Amino acid sequence: MSSERVLSWTPSAIVFDCDGTLMDTEKHWQDAREHALGGYGLIAAPGFADRAKGLHYTECGRLMAVESGHPDLTEELTGSLLRIFLELVAENPMTMPGARELVASAATFAPLAVASNCPREVVESCLDTAHLRDYFDHIVVPDAGTRPKPQPDVYLTAARRCGAEPADALAVEDSLCGVEAASRAGMRILGVGPWPGERTTAMVDLWVSSLAEPDLSRWADARIPRQATR
Repeated sequence: MSSERVLSWTPSAIVFDCDGTLMDTEKHWQDAREHALGGYGLIAAPGFADRAKGLHYTECGRLMAVESGHPDLTEELTGSLLRIFLELVAENPMTMPGARELVASAATFAPLAVASNCPREVVESCLDTAHLRDYFDHIVVPDAGTRPKPQPDVYLTAARRCGAEPADALAVEDSLCGVEAASRAGMRILGVGPWPGERTTAMVDLWVSSLAEPDLSRWADARIPRQATR
């Protein structure tokens, strides 16, 4: 890692992941997986939470069905997973520490986008509830022409819509799946969360335990506001 590739640089755009990066929803996904499986009398295999982190919910549902030995239940488990997750988010939406402050500061010097594997309605609902939606110029999610992470499509599309080359944009991610997507897109990467191990950190430029890290706040505050550069 080379922290100076982030902390001494002003990106042309910043693209944030949503789940686990901006919004504290990983526990909701974990609970939703357990409840969905439990509805069919099944339990997740050991280590499933790590394997599922960051996956598109349809891929997660497929993996749940396959690993539980019931691939025939893929459609039912996928639908149940999304329904339960939406209920949990509506009951208890929470932002990650430092997310609100960093987003507000970053929006003064760069266009912002969200690139997520979640359905659009989930992302927009989370951001609206957290009063973050107005900071983002674009929300990019998988669709018929845009593959989910770990493919680079959502990051490439987000950078393009922000008017930036991928190499001039910063991705903010918390999962191996997302880091792989941003790395394949050719972006600089800020990773956040508990230390994930060498496989993930080898692909990022800076890893922090929280978006509330003082170094990040000082970096964002030191950038030149966009209106001052016109």
